[in-house]
Amino acid sequence: MKTLIFWTAIIITILFPLYACTNNGLSSEERVFKTVPELQEIKPHKPVKIKLKRNTQGAYSWDLSGNDADKIIDADNKLRKSLKIN
Repeated sequence: MKTLIFWTAIIITILFPLYACTNNGLSSEERVFKTVPELQEIKPHKPVKIKLKRNTQGAYSWDLSGNDADKIIDADNKLRKSLKIN
């Protein structure tokens, strides 16, 4: 009788932790891991730098610098319109 209790206790101590570690019956849903698409690094747009100069006769000139050619051309057109230079 003592050996039966002994072996039952050993079987319970071995099987219970194994069952607890492998129990997947808690949720019926499958585990789905969603991958987040990689975020692209967004570089801030640098503004057009304008160096405005005025000579002794009152005429204006300027130097434009920047990364985007379209923005440089737009800035040049705005300066020409505002300073009335053709």
